[in-house]
Amino acid sequence: MASTYSFDIVSDFDRQELVNAVDQVVRDVKSRYDLKDSQTTVELGEDKITIGTDSEFTLESVHTILREKAAKRSLSQKIFDFGKVESASGNRVRQEIKLQKGISQEIAKQISKLIRDEFKKIQASIQGDAVRVSAKDKDDLQTVIQRLKQEDYPVALQFTNYR
Repeated sequence: MASTYSFDIVSDFDRQELVNAVDQVVRDVKSRYDLKDSQTTVELGEDKITIGTDSEFTLESVHTILREKAAKRSLSQKIFDFGKVESASGNRVRQEIKLQKGISQEIAKQISKLIRDEFKKIQASIQGDAVRVSAKDKDDLQTVIQRLKQEDYPVALQFTNYR
């Protein structure tokens, strides 16, 4: 019985949870006294969120609300890549928040190097924007997962296809 076990390391988020979180942010902005008259817009695109508001102060408030709503829905804060604040027409400000999805080649190389250096019996291979980890023993894979959870990568990691 020479079977091998494997899992994939990916960086992804639940799109529907993000949609719900952004809807809650829009509702909060409309109902909060300090933000009601700011004419703030929060738009969810395919791979970004665009916020338009009347000042950097209200923009910070919207960030706080967005982070809270995302955290309550088990979305990692690492999926948000806050771009620079641009000035828009009429003393308004606009900001794009890119949504991080997938593991970059650079981070995938760091992950596979860590696995190669610390776990001799385990193979890691980069497959597009994911890393496949395989071994002969399921317990070794559990150890790798625990070790990777201790690291602080700039992307949110999930472990899928465990078999």
